[in-house]
Amino acid sequence: MQKKNIRHFHFYGVISVAVFFLLYLFTAICVLMIFAAASLNFEKTVTRLMRFWARTSFILMGKRLRISGIENIGKDKKYVLLANHASLFDIMAILSFYPDVSWFGRERLLKVPLFGHVLKLTHYVPMKSGNLRNTKEMLSHLLAKSGSRTIAIFPEGTRTSDGKINRFHKGFVHILKATEMSVLPVTLNGFFQLKPKSRFAIDFESKLEVIIHEPIEWKEFAVHDDHAILDKVKVVMESAYIQTDNNKPAYK
Repeated sequence: MQKKNIRHFHFYGVISVAVFFLLYLFTAICVLMIFAAASLNFEKTVTRLMRFWARTSFILMGKRLRISGIENIGKDKKYVLLANHASLFDIMAILSFYPDVSWFGRERLLKVPLFGHVLKLTHYVPMKSGNLRNTKEMLSHLLAKSGSRTIAIFPEGTRTSDGKINRFHKGFVHILKATEMSVLPVTLNGFFQLKPKSRFAIDFESKLEVIIHEPIEWKEFAVHDDHAILDKVKVVMESAYIQTDNNKPAYK
């Protein structure tokens, strides 16, 4: 069985090279189109192109992205969107149904070729090393850039290395207190199997699912301390989470 899995992932590794080439080529074309639309201040066009880029990227991988709970997103309502983090493709999953967001995440993602350019166009605010001064500066920058947009955050801070949802950091709690916006919890299933950070090959057998939970209003958090807020959101996200089989080898 182990030898079969090794051959299985070696085959997927070869296919993944071709798929990544297509993804980067497609992303380069989309970046040029998005830059052109942005330079002309065509904001709606930029949003449509973001969604098109995200959705088509999954099609190029031969993946069907199943999204449930879209009715939980209120029209003209803005949120602090929180999702678990397992793969580089998590951001594409969010943009496929909610392209008009401001992102708050790791600075290193801006260094990813082409993908970093897409992030800059989503009003991405990179996290720096944590201290009180940096935290205040980052939050001020984030709120200034987001305006009335939904703010998207991976509360784990980094991608999971074992398929489990990691502990949450308190960064989003500060944003909640500053904005008093509702939380929109999102659970991503199948993305750790698709492409964890420890493996180059894409698993083309993975099944991808996005579950959008009912929003949690700020008033439900106002009476709780920081740890209780973290726990409350994590419980909601874990309630729909399907932990992926970790027995597959992580070949690079």
